[in-house]
Amino acid sequence: MNLLPRSREEFAQTDYWNEFFKKRGEKAFEWYGEYLELCDQIHKYIKTADKIVMLGCGNSKLSMDMYDTGFRDITNIDISPVAIKKMIDINARTRPDMKFLQMDATSMTFGDESFSVALDKGTLDALFVDDTDDTKATVERYFKEILRTMRNGGRYVGISLLQEHIVNYLSEFLPKNNCMLRIVHCLDVERANKEKNTDDSLSLPVFVVIATKFKNLPMPILEFGLGNDKMQRFNSTMDLINAVKSVQKAALVCNGLARSSIAGHNEVTLDLYRATEETPRYTLHIMDQPPARGVGKYAAFIVPQGREIEWLFATPAGRRKLQASAKYQRLAVVTLHRDQVYSTLDEVKSELASSISNLAPAGLTEQIPYLSLGSEVGKRETLISGFSKISGDFRIEEVEADGKTLRRLIFLSNQFVVQSEALVKTVKIKGKKNRKKIDFGYLACHHHLYMSVGVQLATSLQSPKKDVQKDVLVIGLGGGGLCSFLHSALPQTRITAVEIDPIMLEIAEQYFELKQDNRFHVVIDDGLAFVERCRNEDLHFDAVLFDVDSKDLSLGMSCPPKSFLAHEILLHIKEIIGPKGLFMLNLVCRDETLRAEAVANLQQVFSAVCCYKLDEDINEVVYCANDDKYKTVEQWKKQMGNAGRGLNCAIREQKLANEDTLDVADFLSELKIE
Repeated sequence: MNLLPRSREEFAQTDYWNEFFKKRGEKAFEWYGEYLELCDQIHKYIKTADKIVMLGCGNSKLSMDMYDTGFRDITNIDISPVAIKKMIDINARTRPDMKFLQMDATSMTFGDESFSVALDKGTLDALFVDDTDDTKATVERYFKEILRTMRNGGRYVGISLLQEHIVNYLSEFLPKNNCMLRIVHCLDVERANKEKNTDDSLSLPVFVVIATKFKNLPMPILEFGLGNDKMQRFNSTMDLINAVKSVQKAALVCNGLARSSIAGHNEVTLDLYRATEETPRYTLHIMDQPPARGVGKYAAFIVPQGREIEWLFATPAGRRKLQASAKYQRLAVVTLHRDQVYSTLDEVKSELASSISNLAPAGLTEQIPYLSLGSEVGKRETLISGFSKISGDFRIEEVEADGKTLRRLIFLSNQFVVQSEALVKTVKIKGKKNRKKIDFGYLACHHHLYMSVGVQLATSLQSPKKDVQKDVLVIGLGGGGLCSFLHSALPQTRITAVEIDPIMLEIAEQYFELKQDNRFHVVIDDGLAFVERCRNEDLHFDAVLFDVDSKDLSLGMSCPPKSFLAHEILLHIKEIIGPKGLFMLNLVCRDETLRAEAVANLQQVFSAVCCYKLDEDINEVVYCANDDKYKTVEQWKKQMGNAGRGLNCAIREQKLANEDTLDVADFLSELKIE
């Protein structure tokens, strides 16, 4: 039986509604929720003493349920005489005080200021079928009649799906006509509809629109809320419209995930906000894999604070691996955001419960398990929030992970990437307060270890005399972790670090214990300008390292900036390292075309180019030399093998570690000639 409109235009036709109510008979068709799901909002905005007009009552049970709970002064109107007759027949004996009148809501016969509440459940949506001029004229007559028959301080309470043209119109018309406008997402209706609709039908978000009439409203008052949460006040109509749109877009995603699997497609990502906040509280990554024996249906994995930057949680490939090991067809990976407070894991689960449930596949009846790395939500402490003219807002924070305390530098423009990280040790001093100390033997950024092998090769094997110091140039300081490690592990080196941002030097010295001395100094300068000056002044270095990130996150190559691979700059580097030196760069490139172009640029200048791609990472260390003895991959492996073993020995000699830091065999197996 075709009970739903075939097209939206049918909503506005009297003949359609007459036929509709004849088909439905005595059974009410609750399009926008029933009294049980709407009662919280009804009792909040409508009092039992209010004089209520129900606009377009149809055969809805809403006014009957309201009457039975104490709302006695209700006048119901509808354009359909069939609906009015049926409602009179149903209610004449049991609800004698309730009135039913056949009337056009756009041309009511009531006197001015007759009512304190105008209640509309879907009638506006039925009238406002499109945004043509004729339809808008009808809607304007509708609202002018509502405002004419409403007392000052009275309220229009409308239940609507708020299609785009409707919310746009309301946001403009109501404030202009001295109405405070509040829109509430009615979560209870949405949950109930989802439970009822066990088939493939869509469950759309339902909103309650509350417009309060004033004699004069000097400025617009616009508010939005989720269920019974605290209202969020907006300064512009666009902010209010966007709040509605965000709920609707999320509902489309949830509907899509409920009705089908996304196995074989990209994951879906959603940010969850508190109603009154501008920054997300959680980020959800949802992915599917095909069903298989021993694989559960659906679970959520909560990533503890501070762990979200790890490859397993920060990258799509990592999350796929997590899903495979967790063994669930659908997995929602939840990350927690900085500048938010989370008390316990149980509280996080409770807060997420509704959102996680909305993302479940259709027909799921079993309880959704929550997975994590332990029973704690994780700990994150912000030591300082600052701003750099070059890098923007940044944070220095400490997190606990696997029993370790890690201090991190984060740029908020790219906050899932750690710019610098150090291991913090607690030193116990007898009779004094425990002191925190940076462990210079810890290299958080794995690519730094493989760059250090190149430095060992360039500074030790080329000239093994320990009393001869070798010069190393590092472009890009950050928190100074790489430079502090090289300074501690390789005493035969003399390091010059170039950093364009003076704030980074302050951070490195104050929070990462970087110390300058006669073997290590920092130059505040543009890296490219410094390279050009070295070439012009005939200054030479045994090793040159580029570890510089691009500030333009839209590019497919985030490290180094493209200007650092310009032909002229590479020629300068070739002269600076001479025939026996080594040039290394950290290459981070998601675009294969850009990567191929970068490698080709290097090959045009250097006679030997070798690459090491880090496992489970997008970082790649590229080694460049002018020496003919690096022509083959076997020659590279022989020299790098010696350098790797030498680096392990140096680290132990300097008491930075008790075991080998570098797995030489694994490293050599992945070295490749381009």
